[in-house]
Amino acid sequence: MTDNPASVIDEGTYTVRRTIRIAAPIERVWRAVTEPEHISQWFGRTVLDGSGPGAQGTMTFPDYGAVPIRVEAMDAPHTVTYRWGNDDALGHLPDIVDDETSTVFTFTLETVADGTRLTVVETGFDRTSDPAANLASHGEGWVSELDKLVAVLERAEGAA
Repeated sequence: MTDNPASVIDEGTYTVRRTIRIAAPIERVWRAVTEPEHISQWFGRTVLDGSGPGAQGTMTFPDYGAVPIRVEAMDAPHTVTYRWGNDDALGHLPDIVDDETSTVFTFTLETVADGTRLTVVETGFDRTSDPAANLASHGEGWVSELDKLVAVLERAEGAA
């Protein structure tokens, strides 16, 4: 499995960023970050009421619950932006995405030698219940979740 650096937390801009390389073509990575059946293989169990900008649904994690999520923007196969109500420090999950208190994360994909470079940037932590705690939690979360993405895609790529 490709070894990738950890997330970078910028407390000044309330941003978490992580850039990784995946030994898989951009088309496969795009499906893995945009199609609910593929997202569910490495992230939370994802259900959306459609596709493309405006699609809403949930991302459910074991022992955590259902996080409301909405697709904000999409430029296939290069960027997709989601907004979610995932305020870890709040202690409970909202039923719907609240634009005033939610964070936004964008996946940017780029073809590179032997695969795809994927960068995730999550912003908006200044609007959460505890910005510092949420930055730390999501910084760790992007490491574990994106490492699962790499494992799933590279295992499948090796089997192909």
